[in-house]
Amino acid sequence: MTTTDSSTEQPATLDADGGRRLSIAMIGTRGVPARYGGFETAVEEVGARLAARGHEVRVYCRNGNSEVRREHAGMTLVTLPAVRHRALETLSHTGLSVMHLLTRRTDVAFVFNAANAPFLPAVRAARIPVATHVDGLEWKRTKWSARGRGYYRWAEGAAVRRSDALIADAQGIADYYAEEFSAETRLIAYGAPIVDAGSDRLAELGLEPGRFHVAVARFEPENHVHLIVEGYVRSAARHPLVVVGSAPYTDAYTQQVHAAAGGDPRVRFLGGVWDQELLDQLYANAATYLHGHSVGGTNPSLLRAIGAGTATIAYDVSFNREVLGDAGWYFDDPAGVARTVEAAEASPDDVERRAAAARRRARDYSWDDVADRYERLALDLADGRVPGKQDGRRASASSPIPQKVSR
Repeated sequence: MTTTDSSTEQPATLDADGGRRLSIAMIGTRGVPARYGGFETAVEEVGARLAARGHEVRVYCRNGNSEVRREHAGMTLVTLPAVRHRALETLSHTGLSVMHLLTRRTDVAFVFNAANAPFLPAVRAARIPVATHVDGLEWKRTKWSARGRGYYRWAEGAAVRRSDALIADAQGIADYYAEEFSAETRLIAYGAPIVDAGSDRLAELGLEPGRFHVAVARFEPENHVHLIVEGYVRSAARHPLVVVGSAPYTDAYTQQVHAAAGGDPRVRFLGGVWDQELLDQLYANAATYLHGHSVGGTNPSLLRAIGAGTATIAYDVSFNREVLGDAGWYFDDPAGVARTVEAAEASPDDVERRAAAARRRARDYSWDDVADRYERLALDLADGRVPGKQDGRRASASSPIPQKVSR
């Protein structure tokens, strides 16, 4: 194994490293406040903590992510435009961000998403050490055309060759880069917020604590929302299924998900919910949380669910088992969804036991620890204590990570 798990290293804190203050840029996401996915959540949680420790943190944000502001939680925000097209949005914004970055003093850059690999040479040419937080096998997503998937496959190798260091947020991703490229990564998983939410907002939706199931996901095939809905409809469940989410670029999959419900009145579609208080109450008061994500590494929605102490039914892939372990139920088809939902409703004691186990696992995912590891990596980058550019040539033609976990 070539992965470095920095939990075994001594932390290079500010005090231990002479009180150094670094200028740190965070590039490649929609920015903060976090309103979208894992990268944005990591930028907000980590960036705020690094700023509180005295580092100068600059976050590049996209127009339209939220209201334009210059500061958030101690971080300096730079808001720039992006082309509103699925294939061009990330690259167009990152290109402008790098142009801005090159005119500012910066000690270290964190680039999120391997797709941004074309801009890494410019960052390194400016003598700015850069770590790329690689994503979760993006080329497996069916929303991309064959050309798009080919681009992501190329970008993985380019990120290896052009970065000073790589960050993986799940062991499965670290294993993939080790086996495909013989590349060393820093394993830094996301944090799990400990969610202590009330239940007073549920009445707005006609829901009762402990008497509904919830699924929270962007409507994309790899998140298996259609499979969750289809399986639930097949079940004899009495509690309603509340589905939170939408499709950012196309209506086709949304139509498929709604068709899977078949008009069943037990299924309730809320669309996107951006009210964090209400969303937390849905997580914390559900009988179960259903999680269908399969290709994105460690997922913030899953971490939020276990941080809320909610029994979880998850799609059976290594990423989800890495987080849940024995605390979770698992499915890989509609029949599995139906079976586990019925089992949960038939055994409240088992639900309570799994919920408590999920909360215990959440305590292993601390955002303070995540920030420690980013800070340590930033100091290592600044001092040249990183692998530097690696070979980046594929060792095999196919991914060594299975889509489903074998039993």
